[in-house]
Amino acid sequence: MLKTGMKTYNNIDFELNGTVGTVWLNRPDKHNAMNAGMIAEIIDIFETLNDNPEVKIVVLRGRGKSFCAGADLNYMKGIAEFGYDENYQDSLKLARAFNVIYTCQKPVIAVVQGAAIGGANGLLASCDFVYCTDDTKFAFAEVKLGIVPATISPYIVKRIGEFASRDLMLTGRRFTGKEAEHFRLVNKSLPAEEIEEQVNTTVSQLLTSGPQAMKACKQLIYDLYNKLTFDESIDYSARLIATLRASAEGQEGMASFLEKRPPEWTKKI
Repeated sequence: MLKTGMKTYNNIDFELNGTVGTVWLNRPDKHNAMNAGMIAEIIDIFETLNDNPEVKIVVLRGRGKSFCAGADLNYMKGIAEFGYDENYQDSLKLARAFNVIYTCQKPVIAVVQGAAIGGANGLLASCDFVYCTDDTKFAFAEVKLGIVPATISPYIVKRIGEFASRDLMLTGRRFTGKEAEHFRLVNKSLPAEEIEEQVNTTVSQLLTSGPQAMKACKQLIYDLYNKLTFDESIDYSARLIATLRASAEGQEGMASFLEKRPPEWTKKI
């Protein structure tokens, strides 16, 4: 159990190390399988982190042997008895959990080990960077249960494309880290002893970037892919760079470059 301000979490943990916040899925005895409580807490913590100026980067991890084994069995038994309306509301909450990660204003790094089954792939695919161990087992196994990987599909298809999605979703087959890297579900698959070094390298690279610039860059990419036509993007992008050049962070970044010194935002590294 963790208290953050007035909030209490029972299914996740949160740690702050400098300006890097780590969200831990914390049901290791259940391989971090998701239940209604965990889904609600994921939504809450990511909404909270958006408003926390101390946190520049978020890392999403799972305690114990597995990142996340998908849906909890007792949770599945409960929803199997739901009618359409209850199922719809429950599915909206799960979809929101993925979307709050995808739209997080801070860079999000997923660190994956052990197993990433079903809905776990929605969590990781919503992140900006994903690193896994070579022996991690992945599967979109929903078709084996007579259903489909619906709520995770917007993020999976964005990452791996249409025909890779057909391959993995229609068969429901299991695959490991290197194949996940091949399909671009993860950025890199690594031996277990190398994964922390990779995470630390990415964190170090991100910490040298302007926090407001990273926020604006994430919004830029989101808008280009999800909201704007190509013609609309021309004026949008010109207005954005004009705004950022005139901003305090943009002025400091350009001044530090011209003066050959580190920018102010790196002083806390």
